[in-house]
Amino acid sequence: MMKSFGDMMKQAQKVQKQMGELQEKLAEERFEATSGGGLVKVVVDGKQMLREVKLSPDVLKDNDVTLIEDLLITAIGEAQRASSEKMAEAYAKLTGGFKLPI
Repeated sequence: MMKSFGDMMKQAQKVQKQMGELQEKLAEERFEATSGGGLVKVVVDGKQMLREVKLSPDVLKDNDVTLIEDLLITAIGEAQRASSEKMAEAYAKLTGGFKLPI
């Protein structure tokens, strides 16, 4: 049986509200990643925004700026991927697997 246009609009509004609530919830979550065997630790939130950076004093001993930059990029990228994957999984559950642009 085909739903009326009004019913479809109500359902769309319901899903939109749930997605907004989900976005707020995910924005509060934190995702941590490390690189260099723990020399660099970063934390991003559910919106993939960088929230924390911790450097081990050992990473500074050699004054290798390129190494530090590479370790930061690696850790930040991994934390952002974890956050993005969590968001995609949560959206898939909410939409029944229907892909929506995030």
